[in-house]
Amino acid sequence: MARGRACALGGTGAAMAHGHGPGRCRCCGEEAAERGAAWGLYLRIDRQRLQCLNERREGSGATVFRPWEERRDRSQFVESDDDEELLFNIPFTGSVKLKGVIVMGEDDGTHPAKMRLFRNIPHMSFDDTAKEPEQTFSLSRDPLGELEYPTKIARFSNVYHLSMHFPRNFGAETTKIFYIGLKGEWTEAHRHEVTICNYEASANPADHKLEQITPQTHFIS
Repeated sequence: MARGRACALGGTGAAMAHGHGPGRCRCCGEEAAERGAAWGLYLRIDRQRLQCLNERREGSGATVFRPWEERRDRSQFVESDDDEELLFNIPFTGSVKLKGVIVMGEDDGTHPAKMRLFRNIPHMSFDDTAKEPEQTFSLSRDPLGELEYPTKIARFSNVYHLSMHFPRNFGAETTKIFYIGLKGEWTEAHRHEVTICNYEASANPADHKLEQITPQTHFIS
């Protein structure tokens, strides 16, 4: 299976040094804003149908999908329950072209060590993870949320449901994740109006042969 390449966000240290002194320069702020916008797919998640299997605290899995600027908020995290595995089922509100992933955890054994991505398999269970994933990544410890794992875009160009499987960590009994960033493009799902005619026989006092057509409008997502 192909392994993803991790690269530090912002490039090398030399590229990040602007030479403006200790104060925060305007270009730094603009760069941060652009970077945050690039990781905005969390806004396109259908959170009512979002699932995290084997989470210790119900609903905690949803908290790791948040703005890039808030990724280092360590008060929000998900931790596995019975063992080290975690499985996210992530439905989107439209079609997504997934370009990159960030996985931020602790700098210890609870950090996930492997990530497997599946596309368009709603309601995946741990039994379903025996299937071949679209892409597999060996993860490095990333306590600051600085490593990006680029996806094979051709395989993730029309994603309406993403499943993320974390099968193991770096040796701890449980796995802990603070932030998951998703980078890419989103296209709105179009709703097509279809008119379906129901033919209902209706008795007529005159000749008992008149048929009434009752049109009903349905929306198909």
